[in-house]
Amino acid sequence: MSKGKVTPRGAYPHVKVVGDFIFVSGTSSRRSDNSIAGVDLIDEMGTKRLNIEVQTREVLKNIDKNLQTVGASLNDVVDVTTFLVNMNDFAGYNKAYAEFFNAETGPARTTVAVHQLPHPDLVVEIKVMAYKK
Repeated sequence: MSKGKVTPRGAYPHVKVVGDFIFVSGTSSRRSDNSIAGVDLIDEMGTKRLNIEVQTREVLKNIDKNLQTVGASLNDVVDVTTFLVNMNDFAGYNKAYAEFFNAETGPARTTVAVHQLPHPDLVVEIKVMAYKK
């Protein structure tokens, strides 16, 4: 594994370019060392706090890093699909999301609830489509 680079956990690329469109696979807050941002251990019994704001920020930073590998950035994103494990996290997700995008110039967006994600500590996964001429 490349130092500092998160690798896919299956037979798919992080980024797929088709013409002027760029598709970024579902992305989590997993780091290159396989730890997950936004997971706080709060007691000696192993109780965890899963922080939606921290995870959302890290996901969007990971997406931006993936877009940069093909000469694009979050500014080129035209569509976002977000998967939340718990819709009670929607406000925190929205707060962090607004640090990266705004209603006037940001991408179209769909947010759906899902039963679970590939790791029990993940509370959000995001996939995007970008357009870069």
